[in-house]
Amino acid sequence: MEAAAAAAGVQLGSSKPQIATQAEMAEARVPLAYRDQCAHLLIPLNKCRVAEFYLPWKCEPERHAYEKCQYELVMERMLQMQKIREAQEAKVKGGASIGLIPATAKLA
Repeated sequence: MEAAAAAAGVQLGSSKPQIATQAEMAEARVPLAYRDQCAHLLIPLNKCRVAEFYLPWKCEPERHAYEKCQYELVMERMLQMQKIREAQEAKVKGGASIGLIPATAKLA
């Protein structure tokens, strides 16, 4: 994957910085699978959930911010993968590719 990305001129990884430190995530008992660039939003969300007894209509602003961050990360990874695939297809046969990201998606 890294060789294909380098050949396509795509930088792997996220453009978002890691805001929460490992110590903060460990203190908040964030599972390893959730320690990504959005963990700084997950920590207050989980605190709110515990304080509000996981009522689904509570903590909506925190949940929305966290889910938006996750969505942006997914869209960024999809864009990177699309660029890699387009470069590979152009290298192999030069054909057109089917886009993974809809034209209506807003990429910040």
